[in-house]
Amino acid sequence: MSVKSVIIGTGSALPKERVSNEQLASRIETSDEWIRGRTGITARYLAGEGETTSTLGTDAARAAIAAAGIDASKIGLIILATATPDQTFPASATKVQAALGINDCVAFDVAAVCSGFLYAITVADAMLKTGAAEYALVIGAETFSRILDWEDRTTCVLFGDGAGAVVLHADPNAGDRGILASKLHADGRHNELLYVDGGPSTGDQVGKLRMKGQEVFRHAVTNLASVLQEVLDMAGVAASDLDWVVPHQANRRILDATARKFGLPPEKVVITVDEHANTSAASVPLALDVAVRDGRIKRGDLVMLEAMGGGFTWGACLLRY
Repeated sequence: MSVKSVIIGTGSALPKERVSNEQLASRIETSDEWIRGRTGITARYLAGEGETTSTLGTDAARAAIAAAGIDASKIGLIILATATPDQTFPASATKVQAALGINDCVAFDVAAVCSGFLYAITVADAMLKTGAAEYALVIGAETFSRILDWEDRTTCVLFGDGAGAVVLHADPNAGDRGILASKLHADGRHNELLYVDGGPSTGDQVGKLRMKGQEVFRHAVTNLASVLQEVLDMAGVAASDLDWVVPHQANRRILDATARKFGLPPEKVVITVDEHANTSAASVPLALDVAVRDGRIKRGDLVMLEAMGGGFTWGACLLRY
């Protein structure tokens, strides 16, 4: 019987500081009406002193491991998706490993920006199927607030910090549960539409996020609808069979436009962008954990995860929870 990767636990973590649109308007030239009308965002969480990508990732990982009901020592693989690692090296995944008290396992980071969690869970699924580990911890964690230009109100209002995580089990007796199909894409020709203007190879500064929002919006709606159909075709199911779609929480208008283009009823789409803003690689696992813990997503539900980010990178993953 073939092994399938089954999510057996989810977790998430947010910084202590919640910043509403009104609070943000006291710091920069903007307003609640302007932000809410263009993005659907009402608040975001911003990392403070002592809060980093690895500390948030560790907190989310602990919650996921507790939900899975296993000891951390069983984890044989940690993949952490992030565009904002604690350090250039070593991988932030190794810092999470040490914080969890795991003495030895495979641990590395994946950099695919907002699609990072989709890339990470797809890689973890492939590795589990080869027998590389029995249990994998897949994390999306970001502190995007530290690469924002706080004088650019068109970008800084869009993002927040946070982390989400899942524990995958390589289960030979999964039945119809587990990851059913996934598809990843990248097109590096669009670098200038969404990028950070710095890095260790090009200068001595981390850099700040730069984005051409209108063009990103157009690509996102087209690419996401396309990859969703690809994954459904791979699995041999229809959009109407889906119980839930958990999308990357970039912008409410992108979420609504993608749902309309794909013919998805809005009540099947998990939305957390209003409260968390865009947390990049953390947004999909964070939204998944919210929907699992509030009872919307139940065992046996057919769930589609999808995201698009800088690169451009994009992808989708279909699973039966």
